[in-house]
Amino acid sequence: MEKIRDFEDLNVWKKSHELVLEVYRLTKDFPAEEKFGLVSQMRRAAVSVPANIAEGFKRRGTRDKINFYNISQGSLSELKYYLILVKDLGFKAKLDTLSNLISEVGKMLNGLITVILGSP
Repeated sequence: MEKIRDFEDLNVWKKSHELVLEVYRLTKDFPAEEKFGLVSQMRRAAVSVPANIAEGFKRRGTRDKINFYNISQGSLSELKYYLILVKDLGFKAKLDTLSNLISEVGKMLNGLITVILGSP
């Protein structure tokens, strides 16, 4: 088993980075009038997930680490809401891949937090 030396070694960071790339792919075809609205919000929320994982990784205290990972979870929930909105607005977008990634990253974040806290 490889030693985790940097945030880029974390599988949850890798998967959340994949999530960001998928959000960018999805939103590039959104209507032009959404560029500064929904597109911007979705991209910001998506980028926040791996960014906070990266920042939390370098924090020394458990409380600090957990705080940043919780922010990632919040951004993930925000992104999940945007998918609901995209669907309800009737945008022609394939949301299955993104929805699955959100779910997978959420489970991985929960696992990471559980390990850090030392809870079962």
